[in-house]
Amino acid sequence: MPTKRTTFLIDGFNLYHSAVQAGRDLNGATTKWLDIRSLCTSYLPSLGKEYALAGIYYYSALAMHLRATKPQTVSRHLAFIECLMANCIVVELARFKEKQIWCDRCRKFLLRHEEKETDVAMAVGFIELFANDACDTAVLVTGDTDIAPAVRAARRLYPMKEVCFLFPYKRKNGELKQLVSRSFKITKEAYLRHQFPDPVELPDGRTIPKPLSW
Repeated sequence: MPTKRTTFLIDGFNLYHSAVQAGRDLNGATTKWLDIRSLCTSYLPSLGKEYALAGIYYYSALAMHLRATKPQTVSRHLAFIECLMANCIVVELARFKEKQIWCDRCRKFLLRHEEKETDVAMAVGFIELFANDACDTAVLVTGDTDIAPAVRAARRLYPMKEVCFLFPYKRKNGELKQLVSRSFKITKEAYLRHQFPDPVELPDGRTIPKPLSW
């Protein structure tokens, strides 16, 4: 039976906020030290015996604007990213952009930071994989509808390729589900089963401990 090369593409913030919610619903369990490779691999049998892991891509952005006020936020994310890369996950980082938002209550503009380009990078990423014939199936780990136009385009351009959704816990989306032939859900218990060890040992011998608040 021919192997179906399967690539997972992760919406990092969508997955993170889902893990936070899962931790709350599991009475405060720690769920953010997530072994994404182990988690994704565990869903291959649900796809079928012939499905084999071809790669995992993680899309996110570093909140560098918080370095002065919340430096641990950035350092935790960097530590997590280093663990992902040590597990052969390709990390694609976008950016946060300053944005002025009018506040009716304050009667003035407030400076906020908005994540930019992550959704677009993920959309371009899986279409590029299809264009280069680098995989047969793309599993999109997100519940964000911003990815919908890319899914429609991929199905038109590459009808022999397969797109599935793996919805993070409490991120299931009916609109996205209708775009594909099948989808799956991550349970809150799955987050608990697929946690990194503490500490994570890197190939060069260094170790990264689990952040205290995770």
